[in-house]
Amino acid sequence: MSLPEPFSAPDTLHEAFVAGLERQLAEPGLGTFILVLANAGFAPAIWPMLQARLATRFGELAGEVSAALRSGRKLAYPDDDLTVFLKLMAMGFEAISGTEWRQAGPWEVQFNPLRALRPARSSGQKVDGCQPPAFNPNGFQFNKPFLQPEILWQGELRRHPVRLLYNKFPFAPLHGLLVPDPARQLPQRLTQDWHLYAWHLAEALAHALPGAGLAYNSYGGQASVNHLHFQTFVRETPLPIEADLWRHNGGEADYPLPCQVFTSALEAWFCIDRLHSQGRPYNLVYAGGRIYCLPRRPQGSHQPAPWSAGHAWYEVAGGVTTFNRDDFAALDADSIAAELSALRPVEA
Repeated sequence: MSLPEPFSAPDTLHEAFVAGLERQLAEPGLGTFILVLANAGFAPAIWPMLQARLATRFGELAGEVSAALRSGRKLAYPDDDLTVFLKLMAMGFEAISGTEWRQAGPWEVQFNPLRALRPARSSGQKVDGCQPPAFNPNGFQFNKPFLQPEILWQGELRRHPVRLLYNKFPFAPLHGLLVPDPARQLPQRLTQDWHLYAWHLAEALAHALPGAGLAYNSYGGQASVNHLHFQTFVRETPLPIEADLWRHNGGEADYPLPCQVFTSALEAWFCIDRLHSQGRPYNLVYAGGRIYCLPRRPQGSHQPAPWSAGHAWYEVAGGVTTFNRDDFAALDADSIAAELSALRPVEA
């Protein structure tokens, strides 16, 4: 089954991604500006295209916010967006820098100062088990009207209606949030049907878009929104967890976390279903014909290291996002491995 545009080829997706950012930059408001700034700052190929327009728009919005504050007028923006923008004003546009990368042994480390501005959601709360509460239409969820401008694409994808939104504070290339059947208002609990959907979609995407994958954070595995969604990305290089050196890939080195790799969607589901019955949170990476399944301690049961922002799918797959340059420069491979080891389930 062929994929619709923009998923048919790498150039098509990249062009749609940039066009969506340009469209949002023309929208009024702080939220879309912040999204465009964070996505352009993350991608070195996109930043030069949008930098001048972002600087102009920043000046316009800063003038509006400053004038309103001086006159005592209430700003009609969500508190989260206003807080982020006030931090940007304190920094100054000229001080905004893009994401930088380096390796620390087998691990990938990024310096992502714009993601440091992301407001905390439920991903930081202490959670027991992996069963989410019922969907709350009044909470943060992907059907909110103010998120409409942040939609990159929506339509039918492999016989299901889906909505693909930009990640407002990305930490992966071409980072998106894929919401299947959004109108059904499904909580963040994986069923066998949606697991099989993700498996086959990841295979199709990886064929059309080399380096494409899907990821899933269970409830209690640092999922920040209780609305069924997967995260999408297209990488030029494999994730650290995919390296040949690890025992789960046929190598001789033990990964710091227990990791099971499946080449059968059904066998992977038996593992996931068992984790559900045990009430154990987990993270998944669908890598086109392979799935990496990592059971872990529930969020909130482990105090992260000072340099860590927490542990969702990217972190358990061997990536680290740092928010200051000192941590970015100093972090070493042993510290990262020790932090991952601390997430091992108690029985593992």
